[in-house]
Amino acid sequence: MPDTFVIEGLAGKRTLKGKISVSGAKNAALKLMAASVIFRDKVTLTNIPDIEDVRRMADLLAHMGALVSFDRGTMEILPPQNGNVPELAPDIAKRMRASVVLTGPLLARYGKVSFPHPGGCVIGARPIDLFTKGFEKMGAKVTVDKNGYVIKTAGKKLKGAELFFRKQSVTATETFMIAAVLAQGTTVLKNAAMEPEIEDLAKFLISGGARIEGAGTPTIKIHGDGLLVARGNAHATMPDRIDAGSFIILAALAGDDVEVTRINPAHLEALTSALQEAGIPLEIGKTSIRVRAKGKKVIPAQCGFQTHEYPGFPTDLQAPMTILLTQAHGESTVFETIFEGRLNYTESLKGMGADITMMDPHRVLVRGPRTLRGKNLESPDLRAGLAFVIAAVVAKGRSVIHNVYNIDRGYERIEERLQKIGVKIERIPA
Repeated sequence: MPDTFVIEGLAGKRTLKGKISVSGAKNAALKLMAASVIFRDKVTLTNIPDIEDVRRMADLLAHMGALVSFDRGTMEILPPQNGNVPELAPDIAKRMRASVVLTGPLLARYGKVSFPHPGGCVIGARPIDLFTKGFEKMGAKVTVDKNGYVIKTAGKKLKGAELFFRKQSVTATETFMIAAVLAQGTTVLKNAAMEPEIEDLAKFLISGGARIEGAGTPTIKIHGDGLLVARGNAHATMPDRIDAGSFIILAALAGDDVEVTRINPAHLEALTSALQEAGIPLEIGKTSIRVRAKGKKVIPAQCGFQTHEYPGFPTDLQAPMTILLTQAHGESTVFETIFEGRLNYTESLKGMGADITMMDPHRVLVRGPRTLRGKNLESPDLRAGLAFVIAAVVAKGRSVIHNVYNIDRGYERIEERLQKIGVKIERIPA
């Protein structure tokens, strides 16, 4: 039985004060860890968040024979040295979607990989064929059965290829960027994702000797050039923009004077623009954003928002932003363009008193402001789970949020950080 959170709501009052710091990016850290497989020597990563998904990825690497140590945000990984690491541990990989990124480096280095059908949050279809078809174009053979996938290279190495992603995919872009480092020849990724985490990964690979051009643009070229060498250099993981955005939205809803620190504001322009249009005053610094929203009325920004691949509005901030719109004066439409099923959590918000109408699997109409009431809630996935925390802080009365494991997967010591700015939240151990 996972832990629970008990939260005493502020009944709409804006009382939160102080500074709240952002951890290293979950979606960057997991891919950096996976990329360690294509290094000859020990890799050192700093600013790694101490979250469940990071620990599960560390378990996957250790299961393969890697030596992993993790202490106070610094992780050291010595890649497997036995030369035969074909399988992802099924019991771990099934629980974490990001495990699929390991297929690229394992296949590229060892010529074979087997893995189960990937797990993770239940937020709609997340097809794996982008990966299997891409590997086939690079000369691999894919076999599928009820247990999962087995992929083998025809020769000793993958071959460089031109891959067009019919749909931008961060994980596919990262997986093939890593794999292509060990492929024979040049690989070109077209319609590649442009998220900052991809640039962070490319910076890490280039520091080890990789030849990569265009990371952060729709076309990335990777020239295969053999195993990488860290030479004792440490790579600092970028700050978590979803962590940062969630705290900024919370401050907009319940803050008197809150400063979100250790961030890169350039990664948050879609959010900050939307909040400023909604009447929320922001003081944007070099590595922080200060929110002083007491007494401010929230206006629906251009009647709502829609999610989009970077640099558009992040799908991972859609749920917290919807909470904000329940307190806006007027009607707003939320259009989730990335995942079907990701708006299902709004049924629980309606139980708290929100006025939300589901128009179709991708769109909801939100009318505000509405007083939210404390409620017993079940965290359905990583991002909606934190949105429920935000809703509970805004609500009147007490809320109990179950299945906190889902939240712990992506947010480091979330209750401790929130307590520092005045949130009345307590973790009840299982």
